[in-house]
Amino acid sequence: MSDAANLEKPAYPILCYVTPWYFRRMGMMAAMLAFFGLYFLYDGQYGYPKANRIADRQVWFEEVVLKSYEEARTAGKLDVWVENARRQGWPTGREGAPPRWVSYAAQNGWPEKPHRYTQKEIDEQFWWGGGVLTGALIVGVVILRNRNKVLRGEPGYFVSPEGVTVRHEHVFRVDKRAWDSKGLAYVWYRPEGSGAERRIVIDDLKYDGAFRVLDDVLANFRGELLEKLPAGPTAPSGEAPTKA
Repeated sequence: MSDAANLEKPAYPILCYVTPWYFRRMGMMAAMLAFFGLYFLYDGQYGYPKANRIADRQVWFEEVVLKSYEEARTAGKLDVWVENARRQGWPTGREGAPPRWVSYAAQNGWPEKPHRYTQKEIDEQFWWGGGVLTGALIVGVVILRNRNKVLRGEPGYFVSPEGVTVRHEHVFRVDKRAWDSKGLAYVWYRPEGSGAERRIVIDDLKYDGAFRVLDDVLANFRGELLEKLPAGPTAPSGEAPTKA
C-alpha cells in the first residue's frame, strides 16, 4: 500500500492474481460448513434416535423392572424375582437394595437423565444439515470461480476481475478510507458516453499486489481522493483532500 508519488513507472501488464490466503480462508470455511452439516445429519440419523432409545430404556426400567421388584418385595418373593431377573439379564440391585437407574445407566455409559427428542427436532437436524451442506457447496463453487480471476493494470486503464475495463480518465473519485484497515478501495467512474456513475472495488487482500493497480490509478486520474487525514490540530475534521 505504497504512496503513488514515490512510485516509478510500473511495468505493464500489472497482473494481480487471487492470493493463497483467500483460498485458504475460503477452504477453511467450506470445510467448517461441511463438518457441521454432516454433524447435523449424523444427529438426525443416529444421535437423536439413540438418545430416544436410552430414554425408552429408562421408561422400561421404571415401569417393568422397578414395578415388578416392588410387587415381588410386597409379596415376599424377592428371591424368585432376583433369580428370574438374572435369567433375563435385568439389573437386580445390590445387597438387598432395589436396582437403581443411575447405576444401570452408568454401567452402560448412558446419561443419568436422558433427553427425549421430538420428531420435529429430529427432522430439523436434516433441514439444518442440508442447508449447511448447501452453504459448503456454494463456497466451493465460489472457490472454483475465483481460480482464474485476475486484476489487470494496463497503460491508461485497468480491467477488473469480472472483465470490466475502467479508463483512468473516466475515474472521478477514489475512496481509500477502508484501505489501511481492510485493504479495500472504491473507484468511482463514468463510462464514456454514459452519465451513470459506477463503482469498482479494488481488494488488496484478495488480489496479490492490487496496490500497484490502485497506485497507477492515483498517479493518472484527476478527481476526488477520499482518505484518512493525519491526526493532529492541523487536520480539519470531517474534510477529505481533493486531488487537483
